[in-house]
Amino acid sequence: MFVFKFGGASVKNATSVKNLAEILQKFSDNIVVVISAMGKSTNALEQIVEYYSSGNKVELDIAFENFKAFHYYIMKDLFESTEHQSYQKVKAVFDTMSEKISDKPTLNYDFDYDQIVSNGELLSTLIVSEYLKAVNINARWKDIRESVKTDNKYREAKVEWDISESLMKNNFTFEDGNILVTQGFLGSTINNLTTTLGREGSDYSAAIIAYLLEAEKVIIWKDVPGVLNADPKWFDDTILLEKISYKDAIELAFYGTSVIHPKTIQPLKRKSIPLHVKSFIEPDLKGTLVTHHDYDKLIPSFIFKMDQVLISISARDLSFIAEDYLEIILGAFARNGLNINLMQNSATSFQICVNNDRNRIGRIVNDLEKQFHIEWENELELVTIRYFDQQTIDRVTINKEVILEQHNKTTAQMVIRDVSEKE
Repeated sequence: MFVFKFGGASVKNATSVKNLAEILQKFSDNIVVVISAMGKSTNALEQIVEYYSSGNKVELDIAFENFKAFHYYIMKDLFESTEHQSYQKVKAVFDTMSEKISDKPTLNYDFDYDQIVSNGELLSTLIVSEYLKAVNINARWKDIRESVKTDNKYREAKVEWDISESLMKNNFTFEDGNILVTQGFLGSTINNLTTTLGREGSDYSAAIIAYLLEAEKVIIWKDVPGVLNADPKWFDDTILLEKISYKDAIELAFYGTSVIHPKTIQPLKRKSIPLHVKSFIEPDLKGTLVTHHDYDKLIPSFIFKMDQVLISISARDLSFIAEDYLEIILGAFARNGLNINLMQNSATSFQICVNNDRNRIGRIVNDLEKQFHIEWENELELVTIRYFDQQTIDRVTINKEVILEQHNKTTAQMVIRDVSEKE
């Protein structure tokens, strides 16, 4: 049994959905297909959440109508008639979503976020599964929320592994079909309230399913040939990493490579399940195989995180930033669910580099500003080089000012500011 994961780019329009079907037709194995929201749907849903939470009814209605139109436009090119049963199923999701955004927001922003944003995956999987059946592929739609149970930490839910394992084995069977289509990114509490596993969490969903069902392999289908040593958006002449170890995959994912979600590798490593990253554009290419590989080092790999914020925290009385203060500071980040990309402390200050999540940063500042003096700088980049040398550092710091830097034996990280415009 295989687990396939298709991201938003692989189902962004009708042509892409048809391509997905052609890939599946190449396989005769039992397959669980994990699918993300279509195209940039998650971004659109996050904007809907913002309008909903702020009470901007006019913009909310416009955004919701555009969201519906986007999906109906894709369906028009997949199904012969609006009388197809897929339209009623999709309408039911829209109706549920409409009821939610017609009510007043709760006092829990993250809860509201999960109840709204989760609709992207529900819609994409319904549309894809109905299309697969329409082209005579034996597929069944499964609601992952019935099988993957989590705690109630909305937007960053943690899996309840024991209960999920028994539910998954009972619910995900192949008696009536050899392809099961389900959602990435989603889970639910034991009270059946929808949760999400963290932004871009569909890779992790594939790993969870593979772990619980003891799959033979996971294949993540991407719009790149595999894991490259740099993002083609930022680097020319990128090189494919054909084989990498679980450890390097974890490190690269942790530092922010966009190909693999950071949580994906650990469940697979625990059961020695190989991960194959392949191109849905050219599915016959080799791709990248992640498994138990031994080597001294790889070629240098570059990871860029844009739109970073560097937060500087110091005690108001200029006392040392020691363990007691660190506990308070890190506790605030943990409570508010904001991941730290880089941190460094001196005697009287603590610096933290994070993604520019205004909502969560605002809550953290509110938590800490009574006790600490806080400053921050926006519009920064975080560059990570795995297996670095001086030449690679020089390459990424042209017309850049390095304002924070860390090295260990294999990895260099730099928070940098673009100075080219100033010159």
